[in-house]
Amino acid sequence: MVDDNMENNKEKNEKVEEKQKLLETEESESEEKNNKTELETQNNKEKNKKTKSKKEKKATKNIFSTPETITLVIIALLIGLTIGRLLNKPNIITSLSISNNEYLTEFIENYEYILDNYYEEIDEEELINSAISGMMESLDDPYSVYMDPEASNTFSITLEGSYKGIGIQIYKDSKTGYMFVSAVFENSPASEAGIKAGDLIISIDKTNAADLTASEFSNIVMESEKDSFILEVLRDSERLELTLNKKVVTLESVVSRVYDEDDKKIGYIYIGIFANNTYEQFKTELEKLESQNIDSLIIDVRSNTGGHLTAVDGILDLFLNSKQIMYQFEQNDKVTSVYGKGKENKNYEIVLLGDSVSASASEVLIAGLRDNLGATFIGEKTYGKGTVQELVTLSDGTQYKITVKKWLTPNGNWINDTEGITPDIEIELDNKYYETGEDEDDSQLQKALEYLKEQN
Repeated sequence: MVDDNMENNKEKNEKVEEKQKLLETEESESEEKNNKTELETQNNKEKNKKTKSKKEKKATKNIFSTPETITLVIIALLIGLTIGRLLNKPNIITSLSISNNEYLTEFIENYEYILDNYYEEIDEEELINSAISGMMESLDDPYSVYMDPEASNTFSITLEGSYKGIGIQIYKDSKTGYMFVSAVFENSPASEAGIKAGDLIISIDKTNAADLTASEFSNIVMESEKDSFILEVLRDSERLELTLNKKVVTLESVVSRVYDEDDKKIGYIYIGIFANNTYEQFKTELEKLESQNIDSLIIDVRSNTGGHLTAVDGILDLFLNSKQIMYQFEQNDKVTSVYGKGKENKNYEIVLLGDSVSASASEVLIAGLRDNLGATFIGEKTYGKGTVQELVTLSDGTQYKITVKKWLTPNGNWINDTEGITPDIEIELDNKYYETGEDEDDSQLQKALEYLKEQN
């Protein structure tokens, strides 16, 4: 999580207009109220088309990387490229000696002065949080950021890989103000109740959805102590009233398949984000592919902005032995190498697919497999994020991320210097794929398949 996924093609607009007419016919008295609904901004249309296509054509392939989709618990805007690769370390703030720090002494003196002399009542918690937010901004680092409670909750849920909710992704049409279901997660309350992508949401527990922003809709589900909700939707010309029981929904960040090409079995694994449960999902899918005796493997991290470093560690351990460096850290001019924990290397050819959105943990994976195993990188130059963030949680549950070190490739390169990782075979994604989402129009995937077919 997590942002509004809107399609601007002709077919989508026709469906919106059709459902708008149906709703207006039944609810003409509420037209004026609906027209006053705050509209949300529509951005990044082409990127949204690509993401939407992948979702519809490839199951859960892009659950986490939709720049303009607001999920009930994932708001991808809050992930975006600010998701750092988090270390699995305790959130501990080192104590400072106030008496030996003149700046901290001055801060406390002024803090107390403000509390004592401001003419109105002050929320001390908000004052401190604002001070921390200001400190983060002063670092002039896009990856060191303060997150308010909503952002903190969304961020944590996204990287956890599961949440308690109803299992739908929603977007709000900027022209009509109506709210639609853009995706339904498998094995979720929504799928069990029969909710379908494209359903127009009329209300939740009798609250008009047109009067809600996507975030407000999400909060009704997430913050409520209720475990059951009544969702009224419009599908074609039929109104449906469905009961959804909230439960834990697992977000699938890994999907796999096998391509049979010229008597060769080419395995394919897509990683949407590196969440807490991504390693287990990847390991399961890899074992499934290897049980089918694949001849080679494609690992796709396109549109993957990063996530937990521990997830990458586990995946690299499946490929690298204990003598090989997965990556290196640099902090205060000291470089530390991190080695794999595997026993042996994979003996099949590996291709990595990446693009300009592939960042952070995705780049760790690409560099680790290319430097150590000679894996071939196909696609576009990656984003170029070579820093590591740690997450600090405050007493009220809000959080901030702070950059603590650089990470280097196994060969000792800092990708910020090169502004990303340059592919061995550079190829742009065919614009036709944005429209169809079909494998045959995925020029980067087709190039990878072609390359692997030519290998002995």
